[in-house]
Order: sequence, then structure tokens, then C-alpha cells
Amino acid sequence: LDPVQWRRQVAWVPQHPQIFQGTVLDNIRLARPEASLPEVIAAAEAAYAHTFIMALPQGYDTRVGEQGARLSGGQRQRLALARAFLRNAPLLLQDEATAHLDAESAQAIQGAIERLAAGRTVLLIAHRLELAAGADRVIVLEQGSIVESGAPADLFAHDGPYRRLALSLAGGAP
Repeated sequence: LDPVQWRRQVAWVPQHPQIFQGTVLDNIRLARPEASLPEVIAAAEAAYAHTFIMALPQGYDTRVGEQGARLSGGQRQRLALARAFLRNAPLLLQDEATAHLDAESAQAIQGAIERLAAGRTVLLIAHRLELAAGADRVIVLEQGSIVESGAPADLFAHDGPYRRLALSLAGGAP
């Protein structure tokens, strides 16, 4: 695949989404510029963004300001998630998408990500162990190198970095 074809196969929900000056509609359509308004609205609804968007002064036509200055962190994350729903790609890259959010926003975004992940390959970059618990496979990195890999239950079954981290977070002795 050439780079453009490859990018079409990937939806990305980063920890700090890039929001561009322009409207909410423009920012969601970055995923698929030719998308119709009903398609954008459906993606926003799936990302739990439609309600807050409709509460903005001009709804989808509201200008978000430089770097999304007029939006909260949770709102920026929901726009990034709406892009991922609109892209509808087979591979989802998620990089700590709920980091730095209040509990309510994090819970809503996590629920939407779980729906988005259904039927897709998901590459999740996580620093919080609980996010890895539902994975089919976990790859543990230390100083940029893979130190163990496997199903969470298998990794927990032997004394390695994953188990030691899980026990230390649970308050148990490693």
C-alpha cells in the first residue's frame, strides 16, 4: 500500500488531539472530507459529541479557535473520536485517549471507544494497567524494548514486569 492508502486504513484517537482553526464540522470532516452532514452527525452522536456540539453558539458551524481553544479537553477528545467513527477504518490506534480528563468525560469516551473497537484491530498505548486488562495481547515495554508479551492472564501467571506492576498497583507485594 502507498502511504495514502495505508492512512485510510487507520483511525487514530491520540492523547492530545490536533484541533484546527475552523468549524466543528471542518474538524470532524478531516477524517473523510467528502462525508455528508448526516454522516458527520452520526459519527458525532456515536462519540457522545453531538449534544455538546448542538449547545455551541452555531452548532456544527461554530468556529473552535486556534488549537480548539474554545473547547474543553473532553470536547476535543470527543471530536477526535468522532473523526475515528467517521473514518470507519479497520485499524484503531488509541494513545491514552482518556488521559487528563475528568471522570465523567473519561467514562463517556471509554464507552464510545469500546463500541468503536468492536470488529476492529486495536493498538492501545496505555500507561494505566486497567486499560490493558481486556486486551487479547499485551506487549510490555521497558526503556524502549519488549520485555514480555502475551494475554494479560498469562502474563499475570508468572513473575514478570506485568505481574509486578499489577500487584504493586493493587497494593500487594511483588
